[in-house]
Amino acid sequence: MEVIRVEGGHPVTGTVTVEGAKNSALKLMAATILAPGINTLTNVPNISDVHIMGKVLKELGASIEVVDPHVLRIDTSKVDSWETPYSLVAQMRASTAVLGPLLARFGKAVVAMPGGCNIGARKIDMHILGLEALGVEFDVDHGDIHASAPDGLKGSSVSLDFASVGATENLIMASVHAQGTTVIDNAAREPEIVDLANMLNEMGADIQGAGSPVIEIHGVGELHPVTHAVVGDRIEAGTFAAIGAMVGQPLTVRGFEPIHLGLVLKKFEQMGIAVERGDREITVSRTGKIMPVDVQTLPFPGFPTDMQAQTMCLLSVAKGTCVVTENVFESRFMFASELQRMGSNIVIQGHHAVVHGVEGLSGAEVRSPDLRGGAALVMAGLVADGITTVSDIHHIDRGYERFVEKLQALGAHIRRVRIPDEELGFF
Repeated sequence: MEVIRVEGGHPVTGTVTVEGAKNSALKLMAATILAPGINTLTNVPNISDVHIMGKVLKELGASIEVVDPHVLRIDTSKVDSWETPYSLVAQMRASTAVLGPLLARFGKAVVAMPGGCNIGARKIDMHILGLEALGVEFDVDHGDIHASAPDGLKGSSVSLDFASVGATENLIMASVHAQGTTVIDNAAREPEIVDLANMLNEMGADIQGAGSPVIEIHGVGELHPVTHAVVGDRIEAGTFAAIGAMVGQPLTVRGFEPIHLGLVLKKFEQMGIAVERGDREITVSRTGKIMPVDVQTLPFPGFPTDMQAQTMCLLSVAKGTCVVTENVFESRFMFASELQRMGSNIVIQGHHAVVHGVEGLSGAEVRSPDLRGGAALVMAGLVADGITTVSDIHHIDRGYERFVEKLQALGAHIRRVRIPDEELGFF
């Protein structure tokens, strides 16, 4: 087993550059199915989820040339399959992103039910209901979603019950070749949605309103390959900003648009954290105690659920009590029980977490419950007394490139260690 070991109490300061957004890169890779030929994606994060999506595309018949670790040339001209293998799809939720492109290109698709972090229901029903409005028929059998459009995809009006990012993306990609116009009401507004729409428009699609609650897609004929740069990862940036706030020394985070972290940075400022905004960068620092602030997660432009664990970690050492409310994923408080092993005082009440700030945290053996929770446990270890050992770090590898190396460059006393299972006390 490989673990991350952190020795707390050391300065963490300097400058770090974030990679391209995981949540955008995966969908852009899927979108290349819509434009047969060689598409080039730059600023792609070199993380395990990207590797899995690459394998999914290869299973469908695509070829991928890794120009360098952050540049992919994806040739989808020979894609001739519309069935994705369970062994790959089950490893991440984003795998359902190939559903829309396959339907648009072939009029049919077979996609396994999604896997990934165990943070709550997949809400695949919104994908299905939306696509049914476009003329898609579904049959879910033995864990596979069988989809077909026997009469072709036809534009329609779709109103989402919840501003689902995945459902919005699938509907956009399925609609680019649909006959007529598709209108998505209550669409997700995340920057990654805008990035996808921008690339599709560069390919020749006609998408209007991305980034607003109403998106309009006019169906077009063939799309052409393009070269496109993945937007900077706002969640990786927010994670490093939270680390800077936790430790206190100035930390500059580059490579993303600060406006994409608008509410997160405002909440940090309410906690007493200084935030200096620049051109595609921010610098965070802190001199006083962290002040308690209530937080509730909501779809963009609300507070992102992907920043909930890191923020709860900050609030665990705040001067007072506050409430964190999770409105997006019902199982995303598993991180709290691991943080309690380090001395935090958190009481879970349904989808609320009452966080009573403590004076300090203690190093402990903990498990990464999911991607963001794992990063937050490493973050806690940076200020904890003694040694913190984080296991199940494959979750962290899914979304953070060279996470340990970047922290080492900032001065953290941290390393990856391969150890026998029996050395971990909770086995």
